[in-house]
Amino acid sequence: MRYQVQHKTAYTYSEPASVAHNLLHLRVPTMLRQSVEDFALLVEPKPRSIVSRTDYFGNQVHYFALSEPHEGMTITSTSRVTVKPAVIPSTSPAWEQIVTAGRSDDFPLEVRQFLFPSRHIGMLPILAEYGKTAFTKGRPIVEAVTELTTRIYKEYKYDSTVTSIQTPLEEVVRQRHGVCQDFAHVGIGTLRVLGLPARYVSGYLRTSPPPGKPRLVGADASHAWFSVFCGTELGWIDFDPTNNVVASTDHITLAHGRDFEDVSPIQGVVMGGGTRTMRVGVDVMPLDASGVNGPPAGPSSQASQQRQG
Repeated sequence: MRYQVQHKTAYTYSEPASVAHNLLHLRVPTMLRQSVEDFALLVEPKPRSIVSRTDYFGNQVHYFALSEPHEGMTITSTSRVTVKPAVIPSTSPAWEQIVTAGRSDDFPLEVRQFLFPSRHIGMLPILAEYGKTAFTKGRPIVEAVTELTTRIYKEYKYDSTVTSIQTPLEEVVRQRHGVCQDFAHVGIGTLRVLGLPARYVSGYLRTSPPPGKPRLVGADASHAWFSVFCGTELGWIDFDPTNNVVASTDHITLAHGRDFEDVSPIQGVVMGGGTRTMRVGVDVMPLDASGVNGPPAGPSSQASQQRQG
């Protein structure tokens, strides 16, 4: 499936801000199941420079600063990307084999780092108990994680009004309400406390309008899910507990990290500005084979984090 993805974030201030520093995870990467044709990043007002680098987890990030007074800011990223279907294996190793491998000295460091607690995902005993139902003795890891994904989907209610970026995982587990960001954290926390490597995935989700209704520009979603390491042969497999699916052609990956804070689409600090408002619009537009359904991407050119889900 081929897409054009536009992610636009507009900030408005009630009075001029003097300085703004921003770190962006908005560069769609080329990876195993997806390839990127082009990418454009536009910031208004235009900064003197935008610096690109690769972070510790292999994600490409951009940094810029605005040092002149400004009453707002708009950040727009545009990507063209092709996503291949996920291949769901018919067999997989028992989950205990992955746990045992993770304790060996030759286990890959880039995988081992996702075994440990992170700032927003602790080793909660309640999650160890929660995982026992799915992770029975000798059960194939893909089968067990699929059941965990389904349990979160059925037992947690989607509600954007009850949690925020700073809501502790313990509270999410207790009230069983939240958004995709929270559900991904629950899945990761359950897997890590059992000894399985799991990481947070930031990305986009293509949404479909109701029958007979047109697609609304900007109505798609910045999304999040989790990925679990299923052994050296199968590698990482992505599961979306918000929608109870294995992530496939409707899911476009932006970045991965230990938890939400590592890969928030936009993180920033703003000096001044008074009262601030933020509007986010995401459009995931399918393209036909010739690409005529979308315009070209164009040339490259607050104390906050952008929440997902």
